Formats: sequence, structure tokens, C-alpha cells
Amino acid sequence: MPREPGYCHHRPTDQAYVRLGGKIFYLGRYGSDDSRQRYAQLKAQWLADPLRFRDTRPKSGPTMAVLALAYLEHAKEYYLKREEQRESTEYANLRLALEPVSELYALLPVEHFGPGEFKTIQKWWLARKSRRRQTHPRPLSRVFINRQMKRLLRMVRWGVSEGMVPPSHVVALQCVPPLKRGRTTAPETKAIRVVDATTVEKTLKHCPKVVADMVRFQQLVGCRPGELVRITPRMVDRGSEIWEISFEDHKTAYLGKDRRVFVGPKAQKILSRYLLRDVDSPCFSPSEAMRQRRQAKLDARVTPLNQGNRPGSNRKRKPKKTAGIAYTTASYRRAIAYACKCAKIDPWGPNRLRHSAATEIRKRFGLEAASSILGHSEIATTQIYAEKDRNRAIEVAKALG
Repeated sequence: MPREPGYCHHRPTDQAYVRLGGKIFYLGRYGSDDSRQRYAQLKAQWLADPLRFRDTRPKSGPTMAVLALAYLEHAKEYYLKREEQRESTEYANLRLALEPVSELYALLPVEHFGPGEFKTIQKWWLARKSRRRQTHPRPLSRVFINRQMKRLLRMVRWGVSEGMVPPSHVVALQCVPPLKRGRTTAPETKAIRVVDATTVEKTLKHCPKVVADMVRFQQLVGCRPGELVRITPRMVDRGSEIWEISFEDHKTAYLGKDRRVFVGPKAQKILSRYLLRDVDSPCFSPSEAMRQRRQAKLDARVTPLNQGNRPGSNRKRKPKKTAGIAYTTASYRRAIAYACKCAKIDPWGPNRLRHSAATEIRKRFGLEAASSILGHSEIATTQIYAEKDRNRAIEVAKALG
């Protein structure tokens, strides 16, 4: 009778594992009920038929941890070049997508990573909760999980190009279907809707002037949040009545497409206040917004200056985080969310401003005009952003009876 295998602990990854026939089986987090149940199942199978676990495959080739680290080095260089040496959102998402690889299959040889392991990672995401809400965490959405699985597949495809992964693995992993709408426990993401003018005005009352001008400017021109935060004086062509802002690096630049934002008189009045600076400095600065916020608090101060704390005396000399010279899409979104919290209204994101602008342009000038302003090459893409005029549909329904 074969010797009973042991329930082992891999301390670097805090995983439980069992070695059967020279092959290591990772069971999940050490000490968890799931890992012990998996261990009991494998042990029973081993005691019944030890030969089925005999590993005759070669023990050569890189592990998944080696592949993941190599791919992250490649991704860091690639995305930082595209993002002008700033923290890239896509790079952060890639690091997050590789967390289950580190937790479950760090020591697994790449050639042994197949559809079964791919499905296990998919289930790992299904069991996870969102980190944005600490008090009431929500399950991760179906769209988010599918995107993370695509990023993992992208890493394997890159490994094939580098000779680290057998080409057949990509074909095998592509056979694993993504999560389907209505056929999974993962919730659906809510559709992005327009934000009404009343809500925006309530929010602007609690925004620093820089953030308020960013919101108003985006309302008028309908640009993407990622484009708004990257505007510098050098990009702005003021040679004609309507200014043009050209972006060399944008969402569809890799397809060879051009992206220009057209600035009308009202938007010019807003932007002109931020052009008197270094030509390569971002027009909208969080440091400037922070100074405005502190000045507003000082102006509203009731306690005389010769009493209580003087301005700046109660601040840390070396804070963990300081306001930078440029906004990111995340910090811009958080600034709006903070203003919404102060206004005691439901938070909304800057992408909804783009939807609002698209809907208004489509209502007044048509779908083709909205597509030109938004920078879409396909009308179908514009239809996602520009909602149809509900009032017009109601009028038609009334006329038809």
C-alpha cells in the first residue's frame, strides 16, 4: 500500500500543496476548508490508484512565475513609453490580472499550464470581491473578469513569441469560453448614462476652480478624461477662430488614426486661463487645485489668525502622498467623487460628461456630427455614447397612438 501523502505548506505563496507521484498539486490557501477538501479528494484517489499520478512529463522549462515577471518587465517598458513615463492604468490592470497566477501556479512549469488551470483562475475571480468598497464589497462584474482573462491570455501569447510557451497552448486556452451574459453568477456592469445639468451644478459648488473648469471644458468639447488630463499649451493650435488640440498619443493611435479636439469660444475662455505656463506642462494641475482648496478654507475661517492653528502648521512635513503636477483619470474621477460627497449626492464619473455631450450634439446636429466631435471612425461606436432623444420617441408614440 502506498505511503499516505502529506498536507504541505508553501510559505512564499501561503498555499497548500501535496506531492503525488513526483507531481505537485496546489490546493489553494493553506488551512482553508477548500484546500483540505481538495487534499482529501486527491489523497483518496492516490491511495486507490497511485499509477494515475505518475508524472512522466519532462521537468524542464520556465515556471509561470518566471513568465509573469518577464511579461511585466516588457509591459512596463511598453506602456510607460506610451503614457509618457507616467503610471499606466493598463499596466496596473496587468499586475492585478496576474495575482491568481502568483497565488495558484507560481511554481508550475509553463508547459503544464492548460485549460484546466485557466478555468481555475476564472473561478478564482468569480470568488473575489471588489476592493473599491471596504464596508460592502461587491462581486466582480462579468465584463471585468473577462477582461482580466484576456490579459492573461495576452501574456501566454507573448510567451509564445519569446519561445517560452509552446504554440499549442494558445489554441488550447482560446477554447475556454468567456463568461456569458445570463449564464454566470457574476453581475453585469451598469450602463453609463448621461448626467443631468442640475447634478453637475451641485457638484461644481464643492470643486476647486481647476476641477470645475475641467468639468465645464469637458462638457463643451466632449473629450475623453484621458485626453483632458494630458492637454499642454504646446498641443493647442490657436491660429484660427476655432482652436484645435492635437494628440499624438491617444486611444486609437496604434491604428494610425488622428485625434483632434475642436475648441469653441466658450471652451476657449476656460482654457485660456491655463495656457500661460511652460509649453510642456499640463494645463490642469492638482497642485494648483490643492492650493485653491486650502485658500478657500482659509477664506472661510472664523477663528482669528492670532488664535488656534496657523495655516499650514498642523500639516505633516513629509506626507505619504503629495499633489502632483498632472492629473490622472483616476485622480480626476476621485476629485469629482469627493465633491459629490460634499454635496451629498450620488457620485458620478467624468465619462458621463462625454456621454452627455455626445447626446446633446446628436440631438442638435445629428449622429454624424457627434461621431466627428467624439473622434469615432465607426458610427456604431458613437451610438453607444450618444443616447437617443427620449422626448422625440415619446412624441412619436403619442402620435401613433
